[in-house]
Amino acid sequence: MKNLNLRRSIRRYSQRPVEDSLLNGLLDEALRTQTMGNLQLYSVVVTRSEALKQQLAPAHFNQPMVTQAPVVLTICADFNRTSQWARCRQADPGYDNFLSFINAATDALLYTQTLCCLMDEQGLGYCFLGTTVYQPQLIIDVLKLPRLVMPVATLTVGWPDEEPPLSDRLPLKAVVHAETYHDYTPADIDEYYVPKEQLAENVHFVELNHKQTLAQVFTDLRYTRKDNEALSATFLQTLRRQGFMD
Repeated sequence: MKNLNLRRSIRRYSQRPVEDSLLNGLLDEALRTQTMGNLQLYSVVVTRSEALKQQLAPAHFNQPMVTQAPVVLTICADFNRTSQWARCRQADPGYDNFLSFINAATDALLYTQTLCCLMDEQGLGYCFLGTTVYQPQLIIDVLKLPRLVMPVATLTVGWPDEEPPLSDRLPLKAVVHAETYHDYTPADIDEYYVPKEQLAENVHFVELNHKQTLAQVFTDLRYTRKDNEALSATFLQTLRRQGFMD
């Protein structure tokens, strides 16, 4: 397996095509991912159409890689297929609820991560788009997702046309707790975050945004309370429309 310490998010792609045989082989291999009850509560919509990529782009704030990448994969939490199976076999499905969404979303994200690792092995580049959950209704409309199907992840995929620098990561001891959770002291925060804050690119990031600290860039500009609350309301409304909160 390719060393994950070298993993990069790729946002620029060459025009070399991603062959169906390669992509389908990876999608098939990823089916071995662990899954709740062996139900495989996910579906993947493969978008190659330029017209459809143009329609999807606004849901991802028109990030250029959505239309430039040869392939866009939308991974969905899917309890529609399982419910259809149940009804076709004289069983009464009870999956129109929030817990079922959490189970299906977990399945979908596990599958997504496995697929990412497999693409790394093949040298494919990809970028995970967190914007999928910001405007899900637009994605639902474009991809014609039925009730009990909810988009939770998007990957733009292609052969890399860049080699960006590795992004920084917190040290292992910042995220691993022995036996029970140990809350963070101010000294812990300093130990774990000061090296990140002192990186030249992050110092420049703070200056560029006219803030005092890197944390302020995130709380005041990138992921604000106002935006988080508004997007949460939109997401919950969409879950209701898709039948997961009846």
